[in-house]
Amino acid sequence: MRLSPSKFNKARILVIGDIMLDRYIWGNVSRISPEAPVPVVKVQRTSETLGGAGNVANNLSALGCLVTVIGICGRDTKAASLKQLLSEKCIRHNLVEDTAQPTITKTRIIAGKQQVMRLDEETVHTPSASLLKQVKDLLAKELNHCHVVILSDYGKGLLNSRELVQEIISMVHSCRLPVLVDPKAGQWDRYENATCITPNTSELEVVSGIALDRDEDLLIAEAKQIRNRFGLKWLMVTRGAKGMCLVGPKGEVMRIPAQALEVYDVSGAGDTVVATLAAALASGATFKEAARVANTAAGIVVGKLGTQPILYSELSTALQFAHGPYNYPFSAVKMVAQDAASAKVDQWRNAGDQIVFTNGCFDLLHPGHISLLYQARALGDRLIVGLNTDASVRRLKGSKRPVLSEQDRAAMLSALACVDLVVCFDEDTPLDIINTLEPDILVKGSDYKLEDVVGKEVVEAYGGSVKLVELVKGYSTSQLTSKGF
Repeated sequence: MRLSPSKFNKARILVIGDIMLDRYIWGNVSRISPEAPVPVVKVQRTSETLGGAGNVANNLSALGCLVTVIGICGRDTKAASLKQLLSEKCIRHNLVEDTAQPTITKTRIIAGKQQVMRLDEETVHTPSASLLKQVKDLLAKELNHCHVVILSDYGKGLLNSRELVQEIISMVHSCRLPVLVDPKAGQWDRYENATCITPNTSELEVVSGIALDRDEDLLIAEAKQIRNRFGLKWLMVTRGAKGMCLVGPKGEVMRIPAQALEVYDVSGAGDTVVATLAAALASGATFKEAARVANTAAGIVVGKLGTQPILYSELSTALQFAHGPYNYPFSAVKMVAQDAASAKVDQWRNAGDQIVFTNGCFDLLHPGHISLLYQARALGDRLIVGLNTDASVRRLKGSKRPVLSEQDRAAMLSALACVDLVVCFDEDTPLDIINTLEPDILVKGSDYKLEDVVGKEVVEAYGGSVKLVELVKGYSTSQLTSKGF
């Protein structure tokens, strides 16, 4: 399915559920505490982001949707942080304040790439009748302004009441809108008659009472039975590395293979799935099309460290390569736009990785290119390749170039194990990308002089370095094309 930004920009999604504040303490570990057998984390920085139903809303906002969230928070400083984050992400919020509980906050301590500990601040209870009435009143006001409703249930109290959830589902259906549920607890009777529930395998096992992970046929049989039992139109089971399974009306089943190339952190992946499913449905996709889009988004977001949303540029690029005419699934994660590359670089830097950057046209990939790329990768931990677009190549090389399109060239580079990201640029030089990403090491071939390398002054100004690597003699695209290749 090809996505149009204009369609996502018009999608109006309402999220109701348990909203949280996710805090991160980033640092590194070099020793064990003399006081107890625990690591000493030297704090480098802290950050805050939206969690729970807030992360669902954040994913929708990052996809370009118009999103509103309804939830309950405390009356404290963390609630203020939560509201500020929502406003910064252009998310309309209707938060009901509950003086009987704190704002739910989860603090994760990250050392390098490893989560060391999580601290939870919460008081789980069903809100009072007056608070729930406020939630229903807010829902009634918002239903005329949305295309899809998501119930994000983290088991923290708001959606504990079967009576409330059934009333919400009835109100949504009365407006002829789909209601999607990202479940938490095993008591699914509260979700009866929802349009779709999106459990992972473990959540489905709780409802089924049977181990399902190793037997796909058994999982599908149970999914069919559970879909019928609760009067669902669709049931979409996320299976981690095994992909997804969508069960629909009349017993139809669609198996969708996983697309993740690198798994850092699965936290928040379920939020991304239900958000992307809703965005695609609101943009006119069928359920089967929307499920494939959600699966692609899940493959991207598990490659991020911590709770981070899917970006529209990441998703549209991945869909172009994985499901478009090129059919290059291995490029779905590595080929990214500059905003996604910048977010990825931030993640890698938090993990202590050194970032290497090189650039070129890479038309007719040959042994000389391969050698340069592997030498560049050996200088650091992550290699980003800046790739000239077709228009840029034509300006630099003439009207007969490139021989291969930028999609084909990007796909071939992405297939190399030494390449971590490919970022296309339309300018004649990669200076804008270098300024944005600030790589630790800038690499070019030994046919350059150091003083002639574009970006040298920029990189050295912030403390980076420029390296020249040896070239394989006798190989160039110009030579190959002159021989008739």
